[in-house]
Formats: sequence, structure tokens, C-alpha cells
Amino acid sequence: MRLEGKRAIVTGGASGFGAGIVTKFRAEGAKVMIADINADAAQSVASEGDLVHAVDVSVADSVDAMIDAALGAWGQVDILVNNAGVTHLPAPLDTVTEEDFDHVFAVNCKSVYLTARKLVPHMKSSTSGTILNVASTAGVSPRPNLNWYNASKGWMNTATRTMAVELAPFGIRVNALNPVAGETPLLKRFMGEDTPEMRQKFLSTIPIGRFSTPEDMGNAACYLCSDEASMVTGVCMEVDGGRCI
Repeated sequence: MRLEGKRAIVTGGASGFGAGIVTKFRAEGAKVMIADINADAAQSVASEGDLVHAVDVSVADSVDAMIDAALGAWGQVDILVNNAGVTHLPAPLDTVTEEDFDHVFAVNCKSVYLTARKLVPHMKSSTSGTILNVASTAGVSPRPNLNWYNASKGWMNTATRTMAVELAPFGIRVNALNPVAGETPLLKRFMGEDTPEMRQKFLSTIPIGRFSTPEDMGNAACYLCSDEASMVTGVCMEVDGGRCI
């Protein structure tokens, strides 16, 4: 029960890595809000005692309502996991549409700003809190033709470090996870097409020889958000089977 008594919001918590984090947090004693743009999917992974909230993390009013709902139910939020993310399809950088570019940066980057703007003042008032940003190995060792997605995740790693430095005096820790591609709804979009040949191409770049799993992410997130990691902040942890070496 490493997270017993903790209250956590997990965005994008209805599927993939987010659902893995929700499952692990719940098993370790946390109260969890599953926040997702797909409310039906969020409800399907919820258990008794979980909060479920429909949110578009790229829209300020929607983010504010999510955090207000959590504070209204619990009085305090101890952990925020910024997991919701999107990508554009693989394409030469000069052919990605402006609409796709804006969508990637609104969901992957602006969302971190919006959640921080709303929740950090509450964490400062209690001189405690943990923020975990789910970035990607794409922001550390980028692949061709995912240029603007790569850039958004590099932004997230930099945001994590600067948030950690600024918020440390207030007792707030900020870390990130950099997973390699995994069995999530985004996998097909990363690859462009889900074929055995394309999967093997991706797997050939991962020394351990498999994709990241939701369980991998849940375990790493649990450590970084637990009191065991009380001296760990500003870390962008690669959970990638050696992909970035």
C-alpha cells in the first residue's frame, strides 16, 4: 500500500498506459480519478470508489472543471499524472497539416500548462504534491517522420525539469516517464500501419525486445509518485528496454 491515503488524477486514464497507472495506483491504496475524453471507456475501467470525469485536456474550462471536481470530492489532490497524449501519423515534417500540429501541441503540451495553472496553487498551499508527466523516448531519441510529436515530447521533458526546479521549494516534486512504444491505442498511429513487418521494425530498436506495457508504466509511476522517491525530482525516467542507449 505504497500510495495509501493519496488522491490522484490520471488523465488519459481509460486506456493504454493511463489504465495501467490507474490499476497500479488503486492496488497500492490511492483514490483515483480516471479523467479521459472518452467517459464511457473511463467508466468501464473504474472500480468502486473511483471518480470518473470526462475532460478535454486541451481546453482550459474543461481542465478547470476536472480539478474542481477532484478537489470538491477529496479536498486535496496529492498526485497529478499528465498522461493524455496524441500523435500525428508518420509523415515528412513539411507535410503535416497545421491542424494536426496544433492538435498535438494542444493535447501534449498546453495541457501541462493548464493543469499546472489550476492545481499548483493548491499544492503550494499544502506544501506537498507530485506531478508526473508522461513523455516519450521520442523526445529523447527521435524517429524520422514523427517530427512534431517528437518535439512535443521533448518540450514535455524540458517542462518537467524547469517545473521541478521552480516548485521544489514548495515541497512539490515533478518527474517524467519516457516509455518506448507500447500496446496502446497510439501504437498503430506511430507505425502508420499495424503489420508484423512494421512491428518487427520497431522491436528491432529495443534491446530488451518487447514493447512497453501498461504494467511497466504503472510500476514506474508508482515509485516516482510514492514517498520512496521523496528525493527524486526533475528526473525523466526512460522505461524503454534500452531504446535510448
